[in-house]
Amino acid sequence: MFDLQSYLKEKQKLVEKSLDESLPMGKPEKIYESMRYSLLAGGKRLRPILCLATCELMGGTDEMALPSACALEMIHTMSLIHDDLPAMDNDDYRRGKLTNHKVYGDDIAILAGDGLLTYAFEYVARETKGVPAENVLEVIKILTKAVGAEGLVGGQVMDLECEGKTDVTAEMLSFIHIHKTGALLEACVTSGAVLAGATQEDLSRLSIYAKNIGLAFQIIDDILDVTATTEELGKTAGKDLSADKATYPKLWGLEESKAKADELIESAIAQLEVYGEKAQSLKALAEFIVSRKN
Repeated sequence: MFDLQSYLKEKQKLVEKSLDESLPMGKPEKIYESMRYSLLAGGKRLRPILCLATCELMGGTDEMALPSACALEMIHTMSLIHDDLPAMDNDDYRRGKLTNHKVYGDDIAILAGDGLLTYAFEYVARETKGVPAENVLEVIKILTKAVGAEGLVGGQVMDLECEGKTDVTAEMLSFIHIHKTGALLEACVTSGAVLAGATQEDLSRLSIYAKNIGLAFQIIDDILDVTATTEELGKTAGKDLSADKATYPKLWGLEESKAKADELIESAIAQLEVYGEKAQSLKALAEFIVSRKN
């Protein structure tokens, strides 16, 4: 029987150590402090772990994938710092701590996000070892696409534009989340696979798996915003409602939203059948997404 808790514990420990080592202090100290404050603030580390697990499934090693796994967390952290700013979601808490701009001010928080985003690409290019150069280049391409206007940035723009609108459709909502949340989660999975030299067929399967877990992840996020407390979430609960955001529970109700998330996870796991026992970690991670409490 696969023990997900032990697996997560072991990988989280590895990721935390690697993240700490990836970004040593430099000058000016304030910017490095601010970048490290958010990068090392804990969290589930789901994105880097997905990258490591996929690389492993495709016959690669943790060593090959760790620089990309750290870069993915840097990019994710940038998106959280910028997301929390007063001009965006205006949030005071993240992972149970004050948000970056609350500690360092809006100006430094913006620059810390910029610093993390650019450093992520340098880190992949400089630190990836034992992987053919064209595969490293492909990973940089995957990350760039996931974070730009075709991915995270585009999703965030649409999310802001839909606030307060009463005519948001399921298609519009799906566009927001496929881009805002799903694109980076998909990049975690596909980059891990590319580093290990996966075939096009494997990449197609894993891409479908990732798209499904990405959407399920966001549906559960929307549900938790309604049902969990600020203490459980580590960030302000009920924010979507107060900002009048378009969410799945608002569109479908809680029960149907949960059923939809379960359905997506089932479809994701179906893509892994062909790998048998080897895909246990990715199956368990998909199930974890729908059962999580924060």
